[in-house]
Amino acid sequence: MDGEEQQPPNEANVEPVVSSEASEPVPRVLSGDPQNLSDVDAFNLLLEMKLKRRRQQPNLPRTVTQLVAEDGSRVYVVGTAHFSDDSKRDVVKTIREVQPDVVVVELCQYRVSMLKMDESTLLREAQELSLEKLQQAVRQNGLMSGLMQMLLLKVSAHITEQLGMAPGGEFREAFKEASKVPFCKFHLGDRPIPVTFKRAIAALSFWQKVRLAWGLCFLSDPISKDDVERCKQKDLLEQMMAEMIGEFPDLHRTIVSERDVYLTYMLRQAARRLELPRASDAEPRKCVPSVVVGVVGMGHVPGIEKNWSTDLNIQEIMTVPPPSVSSRVSRLAVKAAFFGLLGYSLYWMGRRTASLVLSLPAAQYCLQRVTEARHK
Repeated sequence: MDGEEQQPPNEANVEPVVSSEASEPVPRVLSGDPQNLSDVDAFNLLLEMKLKRRRQQPNLPRTVTQLVAEDGSRVYVVGTAHFSDDSKRDVVKTIREVQPDVVVVELCQYRVSMLKMDESTLLREAQELSLEKLQQAVRQNGLMSGLMQMLLLKVSAHITEQLGMAPGGEFREAFKEASKVPFCKFHLGDRPIPVTFKRAIAALSFWQKVRLAWGLCFLSDPISKDDVERCKQKDLLEQMMAEMIGEFPDLHRTIVSERDVYLTYMLRQAARRLELPRASDAEPRKCVPSVVVGVVGMGHVPGIEKNWSTDLNIQEIMTVPPPSVSSRVSRLAVKAAFFGLLGYSLYWMGRRTASLVLSLPAAQYCLQRVTEARHK
């Protein structure tokens, strides 16, 4: 899974990559009965087929940024808008052109379910924000982080409702295309969402949380598909978020900048030289550069380019700081407000119900009989 060192292709469903600059010649398969081919020969046959489909000078979309690792491995980062048909086409074209060994997407294990859900189901799920989803978010991330996640889902649901398009289409296309490439691995490259939300909440004061929640609750600006395509230089969802969190630098750092670092780290982990299989242990080991395709939101591309050649330490951005005093106070205040509203609602409903029942003719008659019985 994420960050693992790539293994020989006979141990996984991924094919190692041989770049056009590789000094090692590609082994050819000897003619003969295909049923009598050894595992190594069978691998070499598939490898040769893959290399024939790989373009030495790929015709890539303008949204693709090429990066080169120290060992010669190449990474093609496709910057996408999460609600864009053009982005889906860009991803498909890139994967078909370069025939990668690894595809890395901006998802974590908590959002991987969207890869296998059909478009209509995702569209319905994205538009529906239920109490069950709120409870799940709170159980997974804690009260404040869960509430913040639901508010961000509201932003996504707003875009989904406006455009009639489910989010994450480019990731589903990447998943489908990667399955068509021999020996291609599929990696989840984003930081786990609970860590991101908990670090984001910890970076805000109580009043900053209130102001941010207010802005998210009253988001209602109309969005057109033309707006999405005009945002190909900056992802629409991330642009809307940037406008709302622009006054909160610490929030931008945790939601955008830190994830830039994490995505860069995962892409570099994927872009490692690959060892070709050997017919016997006596043969010398042969390693070749790999080819990787990364699929990320357009807003993360500048950060990935900036961090590509720097030393990265992701341990710091993976830790969740303990809750501050203001955080504990705000959590108690939210709980008190919730139970207070719940109690008042039950009280109001009880009074209303009692009034309605007592106004019924049958109830009036019973009361009259009780009153007469008391006076006798």
